[in-house]
Amino acid sequence: MEHALPAGETEKRIARLQERLRAGGYAGMLVSQNTDLYYLTGTMQAGYLFVPDEGEPVLYVRRSLARAERESRVRTKPLGSFKAFGAALAADFPRLPGSGGQAVVLTPLDALPAQLYLRLAELLREAGASLADGSTVMRRLRMVKSPYEIGRIQAAARAAAEALDEALPLLREGVTELEWMAAYEYAVRKRGHIGTMRMRAYNLEVLTGMVGAGDAAAEPSAFDGPAGGRGLGPAAAQSVSRRPIGRGEPILIDIGCCIDGYIIDQTRTAVIGELPDDLLRACETSVRILRRAEELLVPGMPAERLYEEALRMADEAGLADHFMGFGADRVRFLGHGIGLEVDEWPVLARGFDIPLEPGMVIAVEPKFTFPGRGVVGIENSYAVQPDGPPLALTLTPERLIRLPVTPRAAKRAD
Repeated sequence: MEHALPAGETEKRIARLQERLRAGGYAGMLVSQNTDLYYLTGTMQAGYLFVPDEGEPVLYVRRSLARAERESRVRTKPLGSFKAFGAALAADFPRLPGSGGQAVVLTPLDALPAQLYLRLAELLREAGASLADGSTVMRRLRMVKSPYEIGRIQAAARAAAEALDEALPLLREGVTELEWMAAYEYAVRKRGHIGTMRMRAYNLEVLTGMVGAGDAAAEPSAFDGPAGGRGLGPAAAQSVSRRPIGRGEPILIDIGCCIDGYIIDQTRTAVIGELPDDLLRACETSVRILRRAEELLVPGMPAERLYEEALRMADEAGLADHFMGFGADRVRFLGHGIGLEVDEWPVLARGFDIPLEPGMVIAVEPKFTFPGRGVVGIENSYAVQPDGPPLALTLTPERLIRLPVTPRAAKRAD
């Protein structure tokens, strides 16, 4: 067997899910999104997982069945004909139709294409059940991490810190954002990074992060973050560009790593030479906001409180207009959960009043955007602890990275 997840890990997750299903009076949950499948089974092979409110779940595999049988921690079966899937569910789960009315089955609609939803809803009707949105149930289930999950995020943090150390000597005047990012990606891939960092949100993508120099970092984009980057063109309108990096300008290094599916997210600010005084003060303010966030990352604290406190501190520093973007392109959060995806719960934002719990892993990223000049800030990831301060997962030292002025060697004319 080639199980990636340790024994007992998926069993505990499924048991917690079944507790939530029974508490809500739901007959089960149907899961098809790849990260949700991996979370509950240990495989990302294509198919449909049905978790009943009690009893053994079954993973109906479209492909590859042979690989799913090796990797999955739950029982697998071939999917067979999709048209017969409803009948197969009714046969395998005789309690599914319910008594005195139609059973309700949850499925996370936030990650389900509309066309597939319509087909699944029709099949479930044949099995005597209706579909309802289980997005909140799934996201709440996944937002509290086990010790195993935190260990994988720590492994990603080690790889990111080592790769950054390897790539930093190549960050010189005249090197393009793209060239340096390629050096970091090479260094982190050698250490086991899977090559992408998954996102749940529709139509949002992120690879391994970005390095943004000067005005390129401050260029707005569709990416839902304080700094999207200029990108390589309209077809890749975020992250790195071919812009050469210059001296005396902020270089935002917002990078990550994904090991065994689990993500670390971190940011440091660098400069070749020295930063202008006002940008240096903004850097210092971001660190003060981070320190205050650490004080508030305790069980029971409403997630929105951290964002409100950061807004207050940014305003007191005279930087409210630059906090987390600029103008209409500002984002309204301070941080976000991380795990198998970059955009997990909880979100440190107004209206997100979920109390923090031990085991939540959160990236806190206070940043300041200056149009035409650049972005400065910092980002660390933390695990909320049962008592005391949070466990810092990011390993790269907290400092403004000052690089010597050593221009890139000019190419010889042929």
